[in-house]
Amino acid sequence: MTAAIQAQALGKRYRGRWALSDCTLSIPAGRVVGLVGPNGAGKSTLLGLVSGQSTPTTGTIRVLGRRPGADREQLARVGFVAQDTPVYADLTVAEHLRFGARMNPGWDAAAARRRIDRLGLDPRRKAGRLSGGQRAQLALALAEAKQPELLLLDEPVAALDPLARHTFLRDLVAFAGERAGRTVVLSSHVITDLERVCDHLVLLSASRVQLAGPCEELLARHRRITGRRAGLPEGATVVHEERTDARSTLVVRTTEPLPAGYPGAEPLGLEELVLAYLAEGARQAGEGLRCCG
Repeated sequence: MTAAIQAQALGKRYRGRWALSDCTLSIPAGRVVGLVGPNGAGKSTLLGLVSGQSTPTTGTIRVLGRRPGADREQLARVGFVAQDTPVYADLTVAEHLRFGARMNPGWDAAAARRRIDRLGLDPRRKAGRLSGGQRAQLALALAEAKQPELLLLDEPVAALDPLARHTFLRDLVAFAGERAGRTVVLSSHVITDLERVCDHLVLLSASRVQLAGPCEELLARHRRITGRRAGLPEGATVVHEERTDARSTLVVRTTEPLPAGYPGAEPLGLEELVLAYLAEGARQAGEGLRCCG
């Protein structure tokens, strides 16, 4: 099966600053992908390149086997909801649905109506009069009704309350499973949400890919080890270290699974793994600023 997203040495530069650099990754079709990283790490830049809204400065990218945004057919295969959940303030909910039907050949009008009804949105109400969470839900309903093979979501749950977020994530998993090979990329700062729904992870930091792969495999290759650094097994790489006077707590990456009962070694959850990489990235960035200051 063709990869949903294939990037090789991908980079994007804005006014002398690299927003994304040397990005090489392959995301299989049929995955629900969590895209994580601190602000400014390159998440929105990557999604813009995948959706065809911007072009690379360096490297190559293929989406569903083709150049992003190559033509109307390719655009119809990809759905995208940007961070500000764009809708037209002067159009009613019903007018948004009619507009979506005209613009998208694969539009599922029945699915769109069901979602709008389930959300309790008044079809006669203008989008500009909706709350931020309601506008986000409308934008998500439009993206899903397009029936894309690849759905890109840039911080879609930021404006939703906890119950609405729970409902959205449940519906997202159902949407991903409706069609074989459908892929969803979900950018979010809420790692616990990603842990619930994602089976693949891409972590960006300092404009580069620091970690990518199936969640189960990534967790199997990382362990928390409490003790001294001198006791690390052969082939282990320290991802992040936290020290006290008495001991160190290390998150390590291993090429092979550690032996059962290895002293001081414990498995990690996805949130702890992500936080270890982000903390190390922040530490290195801080050291860089001190060196250059």
